[in-house]
Amino acid sequence: MKRTLFLQAPSFDGYDGGAGARYQMKREIKSFWYPTWLAQPAAMVPGSKLIDAPAHDLSWDDIAAEVDDKELVILHTSTPSFGQDVRTAELIRARNPHAMIGFIGAKVAVESEKSLQASAAIDFVCRNEFDYTVVDVAKGMPLAEVDGISWRAGDGSIVHNRDRAMIENMDDLPMVSPIYKRDLTIENYFGGYLKHPYVSFYTGRGCKSRCTFCLWPQTVGGHNYRTRSIAKVIEEVKYVLKEIPQTKEIFFDDDTLTDNRERVAELAVELGKLGFGQPGFGVSWSCNAKANVPYDTLKVLRANGLRLLLVGYESGNQQILHNIKKGLRVDVARQFTKDCHALGIVIHGTFILGLPGETLETIEETINYAKDIDPHTIQVSLAAPYPGTFLYKQATENGWFDGTDHLLTDGGNQIAQLSYPHLPATVIFAKVEEFYKRFYFRPRKIGSIVAEMLRDWDMMKRRLREGVEFFDFLRRRKEAA
Repeated sequence: MKRTLFLQAPSFDGYDGGAGARYQMKREIKSFWYPTWLAQPAAMVPGSKLIDAPAHDLSWDDIAAEVDDKELVILHTSTPSFGQDVRTAELIRARNPHAMIGFIGAKVAVESEKSLQASAAIDFVCRNEFDYTVVDVAKGMPLAEVDGISWRAGDGSIVHNRDRAMIENMDDLPMVSPIYKRDLTIENYFGGYLKHPYVSFYTGRGCKSRCTFCLWPQTVGGHNYRTRSIAKVIEEVKYVLKEIPQTKEIFFDDDTLTDNRERVAELAVELGKLGFGQPGFGVSWSCNAKANVPYDTLKVLRANGLRLLLVGYESGNQQILHNIKKGLRVDVARQFTKDCHALGIVIHGTFILGLPGETLETIEETINYAKDIDPHTIQVSLAAPYPGTFLYKQATENGWFDGTDHLLTDGGNQIAQLSYPHLPATVIFAKVEEFYKRFYFRPRKIGSIVAEMLRDWDMMKRRLREGVEFFDFLRRRKEAA
């Protein structure tokens, strides 16, 4: 095997752009997702090393010496971070001219030729799922024989090899948690709604939903939900409990774990056998969910240790949900939320402003809807037309934006890309701040947060820090406006 480095390159301060973040940007409250998409192939290449520079606050100077003896460097990139990642690749090339440099991620999966044309420092890019692709390269297989890559030939021409078949047996992939333990500082990963410290990993890949804006299913993961066996998932949970004992929560990062209701209920029961949900057991679990899980299933999940669901509501307007092919009814989502409240399941709700069909009236409808269903915490994002998504194609064809890759400010904050004749980007951008203020600056919500802080000293310190970060976020938005 080639001596291999897997790298999430240095970027903006506080930038959550790792190979696990679905949308790469600085959050309203600082958070970092695990670089799962890098850790997976790292677990398959013996002797490799994983460096996640943003989460560990590492600069190029901090990591430069790590590339000196490497024969292969794999960088995860994204549309927002691509320019910075190219600069890092060029620094690697200048320091170690003999290292082979490859890029992975949704950006290069859908824009392989354009990405290679950006810099001669990039030797190849991986398309679609890249785990075994990277292994083949690390084994020393000639690039001409590696499925699933586009690469730069000796004469400078760009060659596109045949596609690699999607992975069907997910149990063939090794656990990622040992790579976390080996190479990462677990305490550096946190989110405003997850217990700290937490560990996240996938129990499967792909999502059957067809949301027009969603990045991973349309670029790398696909729409066929392929899952690990329950036994394999439980094996990794046991590893985390034993080898990373400071863990307070396990987050299952599947796009929509609840898509297979029988499987998620079976998983919950097996977690319950380990002690999840029992008095005195100090670890909870959480996952992504669609707002259509029936009460009976939710009851099973809650009884076996489920604490929180991350739910993509997106909009409170039914027509917008139809426009983005969400496959969700507002009334069903409302009942689902009531059921979660009744069972004591915490919800972190995510909303998006500026989706096709948005008007001032639909924004008002969504804000009122969020206040009415009242998830514990929320995230409000701007519609982001990432290359490779249906939304990108739709937006460029309709002239809603100019097709550029510029999705963030120079400081890493999200900007409003889409602009409509009846609703300019500046108005959509301003409505995000209004949404946050009207949701959080309510006596009822302030009271619930204060009560939460009074019950737990660690939560007190955390919420105070997050409050400072949130107001700083609002300040930065004013400057960017």
